Amino acid sequence: MRGALPTEASYFDHDADVGVIGRGARPEDAFVGAARAVFALVTRLADVRPLEAIDIEFEEADVELALVAWLNRLIAQSQSRGLVLGDFTLAREGDRWRGTARGEPWREGLERGVDVKGATLTMLSVKPAAGGWEARCVVDV
Repeated sequence: MRGALPTEASYFDHDADVGVIGRGARPEDAFVGAARAVFALVTRLADVRPLEAIDIEFEEADVELALVAWLNRLIAQSQSRGLVLGDFTLAREGDRWRGTARGEPWREGLERGVDVKGATLTMLSVKPAAGGWEARCVVDV
């Protein structure tokens, strides 16, 4: 399942799994786009209500590894709490990353899509792109 995506999120072809791409003015914005791409595989983001918030904090100096850390923390928290996430914010001060994800428990009316197991280092890239930044990696489904 791939729900409607905003312009800051998209996909790329990969053999067995799915490549996700996030775009934005800053790396943090691109990471938010990548998170939206991941969770749009899980359900239609427009149907997710922001009823509960999860705070995510971590330290990572390498911006590419930070993308994988961000996505894997979101996926782990979503799975451990039984939540589907649809709204994301992220800020960075040096090597410290702080974000919030909002969503709700699974409920009737939310269409279940693909089960995303985790973000990988495969095809991992975070770099400047036309008009901003692009963050991409493959997620295991």
